[in-house]
Amino acid sequence: MITAFITIRFLDILDILLVALILYQIYKLIRGTTAINIFIGIFSLYLLWLIVKALNMSLLSSILGQVIGVGVIALIIVFQQEIRRFMLILSTRYITNRKFSFEKIFSFGETEVDQINIDAIVNACTNMSAFKTGALIAISRRSDLMNFIRTGDVINADTSSRLLESIFFKNSPLHDGAVIIKRNKIVAARCILPTTEKMNLPPHFGMRHRAALGIAEKTDAIVVLVSEETGAISFTKQENIETNIGPNRLRQILEDEFIVD
Repeated sequence: MITAFITIRFLDILDILLVALILYQIYKLIRGTTAINIFIGIFSLYLLWLIVKALNMSLLSSILGQVIGVGVIALIIVFQQEIRRFMLILSTRYITNRKFSFEKIFSFGETEVDQINIDAIVNACTNMSAFKTGALIAISRRSDLMNFIRTGDVINADTSSRLLESIFFKNSPLHDGAVIIKRNKIVAARCILPTTEKMNLPPHFGMRHRAALGIAEKTDAIVVLVSEETGAISFTKQENIETNIGPNRLRQILEDEFIVD
């Protein structure tokens, strides 16, 4: 009797790589949050079910199988924010990039380019940094941010450095909260942004930093903030934050994000 060796096809290797990629992306989304402990528990339960099933322990295998079957619905409920973030990253990072988008296909030759007043934002942040005036500016891209705009006061004015500095002046009634800029318009001020669920942030990160990370994680918005304690300018995109940047670096970042060659 001749025993056949295990054959590995190209599709098997591709299957393993895709599963590894999905697990890595899920880990990136939930690392540093309370959801990581839930994920580890569910993953451990699934491994236990595989072991029990391989050992032909029918009763325990059927019980665990029923629990895991119902657990899919529980996963969607528990990880709804993480699933939303995963789908947003999938769409913005891998599908609707600048080289290809469905908007360009159905635009009939008319291309819509993101335009913002970079000079006004850089000058305002530079002046507010010098006087240690706290600021939080969320710049919309493809996400309309309407849910967050409704939490603030609608302004709908052209972006200017004087207007931004006036809004975040400490005695201004609009200074508490975030400004949302969309298509070179200051759409609203005093907006409430969601805070990040990450637990492993540096201790000097205040509520502005947490709100900047929160909105950047949940949408594709670009966020610029000025610390009230130190005057340092920071920048957030997706789950990344770059702190203590100068005006030249801020200008370079905004030009890279919003100026299309």
